Amino acid sequence: MLIRFDGRKVIVAGAARGIGQAIARSLAADGAEVFACDLMVEALEPLAGPVEGGGSIRPLAVDVTDEASIARVVEATGGRADILVYVAGGVRGQKPKPLEEVSGDDFDAIVDVNLKGAFLFAKAVAPGMKARGKGRIITISSRAGLATSLTGIQSYAASKHGQIGLVKQLSQELGPFGITVNSVAPGFMATSPDYERQWNNWTPEYRANFANNIAMRRMGKPEDIADAVTFLASDHASWITGQTLPVTGNPLL
Repeated sequence: MLIRFDGRKVIVAGAARGIGQAIARSLAADGAEVFACDLMVEALEPLAGPVEGGGSIRPLAVDVTDEASIARVVEATGGRADILVYVAGGVRGQKPKPLEEVSGDDFDAIVDVNLKGAFLFAKAVAPGMKARGKGRIITISSRAGLATSLTGIQSYAASKHGQIGLVKQLSQELGPFGITVNSVAPGFMATSPDYERQWNNWTPEYRANFANNIAMRRMGKPEDIADAVTFLASDHASWITGQTLPVTGNPLL
């Protein structure tokens, strides 16, 4: 199955690290013009320019909780993003606390970047996709959106469950316009400082045995998620919508 994105404009929101960067690189290598955006735009500057495979990467700054900032990214595409991949999110440097010690502001901070940002970006790209009668919206959710979260952070699990609900609802609304909306749910990967800290806080015994509890007997890689996104973004997935694809190396969550 040959998948190419020549002539397609792709926004990857949250592209500075790990999974987001792997997705940006992969889609550009398949010919896409990738608008890679992140609050930490300086981390994307080394990726700027043409990419072997025919595509290119253009770094842009974005605050995914700010509609005006998102609008500037969409305007940079000429208002015609063919594909949106929403990767931004995470735990915002927070650590697990007992429920009664979690402030409303801390809860909102995680929900805003994981759930509200996905909503705002989908809202921003939808008009252009509707006008062309075609589009792909893909979110990177989490195993925590399908079960409980290894982070132990209430708002992270809630926001990821909410993101999957948003995907289902938007797929119903946007399907008549030829737009599919899907999600990829990765298993745990230590791909950012927050998740590296989580990994390092586990006991050596737990870390040593972690992969043994995965059916494939290995940890996941950002490229595993990028491959799933490539399929869902392609024409081969034109009759798949409202779905969440777990990419966890396991038959069960």
